[in-house]
Amino acid sequence: MRRISRTFLTGLAAILPAAITLALLWWLGSTAEEVLGGLLQAILPDLLYFPGMGILAGIGLVFGLGVLLQAYVVRWLFDWMEGLMQRIPVVKTIHGTVRDVTNLLSGDIHQRFGKAVLVTFPGSDFKLVGFVTREDFEGLPDNLGGPETLAVYMPMSYQIGGYTLMLPRERVEPLDLPLEDAMRYALTAGVSARQDKGTG
Repeated sequence: MRRISRTFLTGLAAILPAAITLALLWWLGSTAEEVLGGLLQAILPDLLYFPGMGILAGIGLVFGLGVLLQAYVVRWLFDWMEGLMQRIPVVKTIHGTVRDVTNLLSGDIHQRFGKAVLVTFPGSDFKLVGFVTREDFEGLPDNLGGPETLAVYMPMSYQIGGYTLMLPRERVEPLDLPLEDAMRYALTAGVSARQDKGTG
């Protein structure tokens, strides 16, 4: 019975990510078609409307938002709304998780983090995965950091929270992992990890 259960769970673990991904894409497409397609169908004549126009409109709106976010005023307004969401207790946890996942998928992680590192704490062999967020403290208070200091963000698993530590450079060692893989490793408590077979 235990072997049957293990075999079933192995199959479930293999198919579940693909099933969730397809279900999410299906839900996004059907929602866009239902909402935006219904709106377009009410506005446009029947000869101009065709099935799938809602999905195309959704893609166009997302692309247009990406263009608008390059403008300073729109970006400032968007950052202000994000800051407001980060102050709402339950919403900030959900929003932070979704934001980090989308940043991971979009490649925006490279703009927010410098490099993945391992931090060793004095008097112990414990090591934590962190991400360098600042190496230059010019213009900031002197007690915040100097030439031999790094700002390292230490995320907690499953994005429950995190800490930004000001650490001496000698306590930080480079981690030979791409940023995406290191972030995935940290956020999933080490469950999700991989290494290129050609390295090492």
